[in-house]
Amino acid sequence: MRTAVYAGSFDPPTNGHLWMIERGLEMFDRLIVAIGNNPAKSYSFSVAERLELLHASIANSDRLTIAHFDNRYLVDYAKKMQAKYILRGIRSPNDYEYERVMRHINADMAPDITTVFLMPPRDIAELSSNMIKSLTGPIGWEETVRRYVPEPVFTALASRGGTL
Repeated sequence: MRTAVYAGSFDPPTNGHLWMIERGLEMFDRLIVAIGNNPAKSYSFSVAERLELLHASIANSDRLTIAHFDNRYLVDYAKKMQAKYILRGIRSPNDYEYERVMRHINADMAPDITTVFLMPPRDIAELSSNMIKSLTGPIGWEETVRRYVPEPVFTALASRGGTL
């Protein structure tokens, strides 16, 4: 069974994340979407809220697991989950450089785990959780943001009045 881990902060989940998850389910027998916590980041949504938003945004599949991992390297989490692949998205040259370095470090730590890179289509290539957060708040933010996030995420953002 080919198992992959697709990890991120998902703060909040975007349509770009959903695209990656859909492609991951096409490529692998089992996909684990794992919310990681970076102590250097401050989050707008709690882990429980992010888990809930992902569950509400993705159709149920017996091949999909949505989980949380904390205080461990992604490659160690992948080993614990018996995943042989790490799925990562590349949106820009900056992403490429960061992911290239991480791929090599992960290979040093776990040579039997392969990193697979996907490049999203142009219409969502610029999407990031930080971009979504920066777009919320100003008058008319709803029309702009709605096209970039799944409906449950938009509802959560709207319930906060666009203030994160």
